[in-house]
Amino acid sequence: MLMNRPVVVGVDGSPSSLVAAEHAARTAVQRSRPLHLVHGYLHPSGYGVPINPYELGIPKPNDEAQSMLERAAADLADRWPGLTVQVRQVAGGPGATLVEESRRAELVVVGSRGHGGFAGLLLGSVGSQVTAHAHSPVLVVRPTEAPVAVDGPVLVAVDGSESAEVAVGQAADEATRQQTELVLVHVHAPGATDAAEVLDTAVAAARGSHPGLAVTARQLQAEKPDQALIEASRDAALIVVGSRGRGGFTGMLLGSVSQSLVQHAHCPVLVAHPYGRAR
Repeated sequence: MLMNRPVVVGVDGSPSSLVAAEHAARTAVQRSRPLHLVHGYLHPSGYGVPINPYELGIPKPNDEAQSMLERAAADLADRWPGLTVQVRQVAGGPGATLVEESRRAELVVVGSRGHGGFAGLLLGSVGSQVTAHAHSPVLVVRPTEAPVAVDGPVLVAVDGSESAEVAVGQAADEATRQQTELVLVHVHAPGATDAAEVLDTAVAAARGSHPGLAVTARQLQAEKPDQALIEASRDAALIVVGSRGRGGFTGMLLGSVSQSLVQHAHCPVLVAHPYGRAR
């Protein structure tokens, strides 16, 4: 992992994106990484190319958006001493912009709603694109009516898949940073027989890679894994899921389970991805 990877957050000036920027700043300080505020902008026609096919170049950055980014950066730098903040506008679609930024990122942070350059983020194709195709972990921050249990544990969904193994490793890293308990959750249908084995393997891996970390295993019986995990997230500081799964998490982050968690969890959701190669 490159030591200069920044924490990247998509910002469009909406309340949701500013909440995401606050989480990103906190995370950047925890990880001793720089923070990059990124705004993906499109030509008024809706494309990241000029209207006139004979016109050369790409659309210019928006002055209003630049001012918004600079105000947000100044505010964050003032409230988080020692934080290094950079701002950048990128010509192109918002989903593709964040996916490309993730190649060089420690973490990408997104809000669950937006406007302008990030319209409908995480409610439509843009959110699905970022969470499914990012080359780094993606932290989804969804404003909730009730306060997040910041002192709560880090939960991670386990199902025995390779993707879940990545999620367990990144969840253990987060629990260590936050100095809190790691809770491994396996949701299975009534009558399933492999739940204990799946959890035992994951617990052994987490304890082996993070000595001294408090690790707890929890089995939940439910016909709908997403509803069980949403309920479990009420008392969590963070819930971590893999980008794919099997069994109770088949197609996770490509289907209904992932979308339910991203949109309805009562705490931030970390979508675990292996780190891509920076270019």
